[in-house]
Amino acid sequence: SALREKEAAAYAKASTEDAANIKACAEATVAIEKGMAGAFLQTPIASVLLRVAKERQQDELVSFLSQGSEYAPSSGEIVGILKTMHDEMTAEFNEEKKAEDAAIKAYDERMADKTREVNALTKAIEEKMTRSGELAVAIVEMKNDLGDTAAALIEDKQFLADLEKNCAKKSAEWE
Repeated sequence: SALREKEAAAYAKASTEDAANIKACAEATVAIEKGMAGAFLQTPIASVLLRVAKERQQDELVSFLSQGSEYAPSSGEIVGILKTMHDEMTAEFNEEKKAEDAAIKAYDERMADKTREVNALTKAIEEKMTRSGELAVAIVEMKNDLGDTAAALIEDKQFLADLEKNCAKKSAEWE
């Protein structure tokens, strides 16, 4: 569970960042297609896109977003790069989502299996504890029976001794 929570937190952080990057890329594409590249470069989204472009090593896009003096942007190329980046990031995001969904499903299945296992083992423990209690009662009852039987044996031996003595006495009297 702790591992799953850690994975879920990492996915949540990554997916939030990825969603923001995809949104920035889409907004940049729209702005550049409308011819508002200069105004777009002044927005916070441009700095997000610059960071993403550096991570993805898109040198032309980095030059465009950095507004280097030697770079004259060709908006068709930039829009193409942005669209390609958007498509790649969206595909990666979808793959991460599939992986997360698979991890959630595997975790749920594993937890269901473990819950069934715990329930079965708990039932087995309860049955064994019940049997153990019943055996302990049976042992105590048998010990009590043994004590009673031993006392009865002593009385019976005494009765036999008295009976033999009385029989011998009666036999002597009879003769």
